[in-house]
Amino acid sequence: MSKPANLPQQLDHMLRQAVALQQNGAFAEAEELYREILELKPRHFDALQLLGALALQAGRLQEGVDLLRKALAINAKQAPLHSNLAYALNALQRFDEALASADRALALQPQFPDALNNRGNAQAGLNRPLDALGSFDRAIALTPDFAQAWNNRACVLRDLGRPADALASCDHALALQPNYPDAWSNRGNAFSDLNQPEEAERCYRRALELSPVFADAWNNLGLTQIDLNQHALALVSYERALAVNPDAAETHWNEALCLLQMGQFEAGWQKYEWRWERSRIKASRRSFAQPLWLGDFSIDGKTILLHAEQGLGDTLQFCRYAAQVSKLGAKVVLEVPRELMRLMATLDGVDQLIEAGQTLPSFDCHCPLLSLPLAFRTGLDSIPSATPYLFADVVAARQWRDRLHAQADTRLKVGLVWAGGNRPHVAELRKNDARRSIAFAQLTPLLDVPNVQFFSLQKGLAARQLDSAARGEHVLDYTEELDDFADTAALVANLDLVISVDTSTAHLAGALDKPVWILNRFDTCWRWMLERTDTPWYPRARLFRQPALGDWDSVMQAARDALNAWAAGAAHSR
Repeated sequence: MSKPANLPQQLDHMLRQAVALQQNGAFAEAEELYREILELKPRHFDALQLLGALALQAGRLQEGVDLLRKALAINAKQAPLHSNLAYALNALQRFDEALASADRALALQPQFPDALNNRGNAQAGLNRPLDALGSFDRAIALTPDFAQAWNNRACVLRDLGRPADALASCDHALALQPNYPDAWSNRGNAFSDLNQPEEAERCYRRALELSPVFADAWNNLGLTQIDLNQHALALVSYERALAVNPDAAETHWNEALCLLQMGQFEAGWQKYEWRWERSRIKASRRSFAQPLWLGDFSIDGKTILLHAEQGLGDTLQFCRYAAQVSKLGAKVVLEVPRELMRLMATLDGVDQLIEAGQTLPSFDCHCPLLSLPLAFRTGLDSIPSATPYLFADVVAARQWRDRLHAQADTRLKVGLVWAGGNRPHVAELRKNDARRSIAFAQLTPLLDVPNVQFFSLQKGLAARQLDSAARGEHVLDYTEELDDFADTAALVANLDLVISVDTSTAHLAGALDKPVWILNRFDTCWRWMLERTDTPWYPRARLFRQPALGDWDSVMQAARDALNAWAAGAAHSR
């Protein structure tokens, strides 16, 4: 069919009609007309960009990106198109490309609030929260009633560890737009950071009234229900989130932690495999040509690589499975970080030990350490709980014994750890670190228990909290001499007790079969389960749990009473 002579007028007429339909909400009819225009003239700039905008509105992001790119190939001087493209690329989590598009929009139109907002979201996605804050602040300076920018600004303030400022920013967004579900959900996140779970729950409920299929709000509500000790309700919230977004790795992961806390191991270990889909963990997933072993085929006569993942405490806890793997007839190669190499040489069932980062020997299959409970279908009654499974070097331990005996004579020798590692660059870990750690000063109630000599086992920045007065009078500090975990093990072997927050040294003490008292936060790590004062992972561990979020005073009082009783009993028996 030949094109009509008056094609330009016809196209103009169709375009005006399509725009009118779009403005009146008749999106399907508008879309049909735009497509007819593009059949007649494939490089029709307005039809491409308007159809692109429609595709974005309908959630067809990749199609929108393709259409906008075609429009920009015809005319690259349109700032709004670059900004729309940045919006779509952000939604697809292609943050590098989104930032480039936002910057092109701003090169054409420097005072463009939408482009600044999209640039801020790209910078936030690239883990550049300070840059993002600058972009949102510029957008707001140009358009003070820009509710989305106030809301997005709240997200990066949380990432910067400023929850009170994030709350104020959400309140700005909600003053402008009271029925804004995202801002209600983010307000809940800020309250959660401020350890106010009741307020957080109210905010999430409001977000869900406004948008019942808001998957993130259901997920966040589940997290807050954990903080409120409502684990069964949390599972329901996670299910609601997954009904909306079945591929949400974070929600599957949160559900795994909740199931494990509740002792529902079979479902919990399976869900725990979702960790590899989480954006924070994905990058550290090992991709080997050799198959992953999850207990699903025979490894008799094969070489298996077991590799450490996550924290040092996780490695200390789950290396115990090496002996079970070895009993299946496999040759076991274990890869661990440098700090654990010498200590892991004492572990049963390991044929070859490799330091992380070194060249690996050949192997037939592999398994990350925290997948071993799934591989062995570990239930509550089948946890390999025999301790010790790690051992201090005999010569080094004897040297410490002589030194400690001279220092402590007949008193109880007690090691102290008050802070876990600090990982401020990851919001979720920053919150956990803040909740699990205490300041040295909070240990004061323990320090005047008679017949006890304390020893610091604290490494890292928090070790500086041990002031010279406390160091001289109450706490001996040899940590400068401890380079790796074998050094620490030799010292711990000579202590009567370790009192520690939930960190790697607690696992070390448990693995060495030392009595260990774990000072535990209310929203406990999954491995300590719920409401128990003992743990099936370490027979000589005792848990001192917060009765409510942030209540360390009760924990210290309980630990002080227990230590008093032990020290008095020890003195009496001498």
